[in-house]
Amino acid sequence: MIRPTLLPSLLALACCACSPAGEPAPERVEAMAATTKATPKDCLLMVWSNQKQRDITFDRAHDLVDGGAISCATGTSPSQFQAALEALREAARSGDSRRVLDEVGIPLLYIDRAGNRVELDEARAEALAEEVFDAELMRTLERLDLKDMTVVPERGGFFELGSLWLVVDQQGGRPRLVTVNRQALAEAADAARSAAQGRQGEVVPEG
Repeated sequence: MIRPTLLPSLLALACCACSPAGEPAPERVEAMAATTKATPKDCLLMVWSNQKQRDITFDRAHDLVDGGAISCATGTSPSQFQAALEALREAARSGDSRRVLDEVGIPLLYIDRAGNRVELDEARAEALAEEVFDAELMRTLERLDLKDMTVVPERGGFFELGSLWLVVDQQGGRPRLVTVNRQALAEAADAARSAAQGRQGEVVPEG
């Protein structure tokens, strides 16, 4: 995980270069404009009004992450992100890349190590599942933790400097993984190793 002291200097790059594909739908923009002006308490109330099942205690305790309140920035609740992350972790632990696809939004924006961008429809995502969700990425998915997420208003939540973006397509709904950026993942790993070496004076192994 990148330490908070490193994040401000890298956030602009992550948000510009690694943001999820496409623009929010007009109705989401209008809804998000309302929530970004509200307090976290107000945002949670708005989110809960769109949910039949709520985890009020969890949501109140986990709404604030890097970037602000999850409910205000994304239009859904922390418990919905938690459910998505748990499903991704479980799928990754199974070693079955096609189980991960169940938690993926289509089209999936895939950016390879060279920075080449391609939007994968359902058929191409299935065909390239083993390449996209290889052992390295599966290990990353297994480590996902809500407290490590950064949110960007009207964009969603990301991990590892924009390597993985989760986006909500409806108010109060469950987010899905919409961007896999292998280039950013490699940069995040390099930054983490450099930071650890600077703190401890030790070489941190890759992987």
